[in-house]
Amino acid sequence: MPASTSSVPTAEHERADAAEGTSVHHLTVTYQAHYRSLLGLAALLLDDTASCEDVVQEAFIRVHAARARVRDPEKTLAYLRQTVVNLSRSTLRRRILGLRLLPKPMPDAASAEEGAYDSLERDQLIHALRGLQRRQREVLVLRYFSDMTESQVADALGISVGSVKAYGSRGLTALRALMEAES
Repeated sequence: MPASTSSVPTAEHERADAAEGTSVHHLTVTYQAHYRSLLGLAALLLDDTASCEDVVQEAFIRVHAARARVRDPEKTLAYLRQTVVNLSRSTLRRRILGLRLLPKPMPDAASAEEGAYDSLERDQLIHALRGLQRRQREVLVLRYFSDMTESQVADALGISVGSVKAYGSRGLTALRALMEAES
């Protein structure tokens, strides 16, 4: 019986397979043996099972298509792992890009009651601010409504930082008292 009809691969057949890359049989055996571990690798990189399964399946498809380039069958698993990592990265990049391109949701509109209450509070605050001394009012408005630092307020008003702190402290105390008196 000639050696070529034997079902046991000969050294010559193995060298021929290595010359043409990873065989479909070797890839199938690798799939059966390492599918779960590759799925676990994808799960560490992605957040949902469906995407992990898609990535691992795509990795096997790509390695199958490029099996002629994998000269050493022993490196098939390493090639698959790297493909899973790269596909996971691509999946995450697409998600991030998709989130950036989504239109920003409109802020929730306040109810009529909330709007009326806010307007009342604003009117009460403006009325109370008018009851403060001029410098206290200026410091509080610049500091808290214009969001300026103490040194910026001092420069704008031509006074010292210590004066800004003193006017601010006294102004807040007076403002609280006025707001409570109006309530």
